[in-house]
Amino acid sequence: MSKGYWIVRADVSDMEKFKEYAARTPAAVEKFGGKFIARAGKYEVVEGSARSRNTLIEFPSYDAAVACWNSADYQGAKTYRIGGAELDVVIVEGV
Repeated sequence: MSKGYWIVRADVSDMEKFKEYAARTPAAVEKFGGKFIARAGKYEVVEGSARSRNTLIEFPSYDAAVACWNSADYQGAKTYRIGGAELDVVIVEGV
């Protein structure tokens, strides 16, 4: 079974709201077997556009990645960033 990944790109406009979201998200991710591979570290744009923060989260399967996104745990955490950050989130299946 292939792993699943969240590719997340974010621009934060209200760091206090975003910090609350960031504090609540790991519990939801871990509940579905996810782990953070990259989280707001150093990056370089080599082609195209970017946002100010980038995160990569690995899950044991694509289905687990989708289930985490749809879970009450993550959707509850997500409410803390509304109005505080704009995100692009793509869930992809590994090879």
